[in-house]
Amino acid sequence: MDTQDLMRSARFRKEREADWQRLETLVRKAEGQGLQHMEFAETRDLASLYRQATTSLAIAREISLDKALLGYLEALTARAYLCVYAPQERLGGLLEHFLREGAPRAMRRSWFYILIGFLCMALGALTGYLLYFENNDWFYVMMPAELAGNRGPDATTESLRSVIYGTDQASGLGAFATYLFSHNTRIAIFVFGLGVFACAPAVLLTFYNGLSLGAFLALHVDRGLGLDLVGWLSIHGVTEISAICIACGGGLQLGAAVLFPGDRSRSVALREAGRDAVKLAIVAAIMLVAAALLEGFGRQLVQSLDARLIIGWGIGALWLSWFQLGGRSRR
Repeated sequence: MDTQDLMRSARFRKEREADWQRLETLVRKAEGQGLQHMEFAETRDLASLYRQATTSLAIAREISLDKALLGYLEALTARAYLCVYAPQERLGGLLEHFLREGAPRAMRRSWFYILIGFLCMALGALTGYLLYFENNDWFYVMMPAELAGNRGPDATTESLRSVIYGTDQASGLGAFATYLFSHNTRIAIFVFGLGVFACAPAVLLTFYNGLSLGAFLALHVDRGLGLDLVGWLSIHGVTEISAICIACGGGLQLGAAVLFPGDRSRSVALREAGRDAVKLAIVAAIMLVAAALLEGFGRQLVQSLDARLIIGWGIGALWLSWFQLGGRSRR
């Protein structure tokens, strides 16, 4: 750089350096406190000085000033840009907004896909239930081998009743509940992630999960313990099974975007569908965690059939209220 360029760079910097320093001070304050804690005049100056700094950067690049000045202006304008345009809401605020508005609105917009998820689960349960009564040997086909054990068609009624109302942590239904949660968690992940492949995997996996549930219920109904099992499963099952159906709905939403993009390209349709589908997956994850807590404490502490039904379906009603009432605009 010759002497004339140095003089021009020095003059350019001298004329604008005070504004840059003021901008840097405001940027540091915005980074440390957030715009919401700054005065109106400061936020106004921050936006104005940011625009001036971007103009200065463009001029500096055009007249090829020294690299140190260019680097300083690039870093300053980048920091100011984040302060002015980046979302200012903190993690707690984002989570609150998701729970209060984002999740329930996504659930309502996706009601059709969620309904299909519940229908797949119900159809699978009905099929498993009917197949059991057609031939008891179907039980061993539909139930995983590690779960069947002594709780098959050959088990006595008293042994089945004892594990429903037993408090032993190592009881048969305790092992069943632990397996069921891990199994259902995997199913929920798969039905969401694989739904994008023409919807079929999500439908089949949800249907398969219903088969096991239906066969297990049929076994207990056959022994006069159907309501007892429903009560035991209700504590965590209402939440857990609903989570799978919601995850299935999210996967189906992605698959439908691929199959039926309409006038949009498939990538655009998938991106738009993913906004709600991802929220459904997060809701399903929250519900699975809640189901694990309910199963971990409720199964051992609550032995009354009526209490089990009230707790399980009462919590289900709370989920439904959140989905139906959350995020409603107030006039």
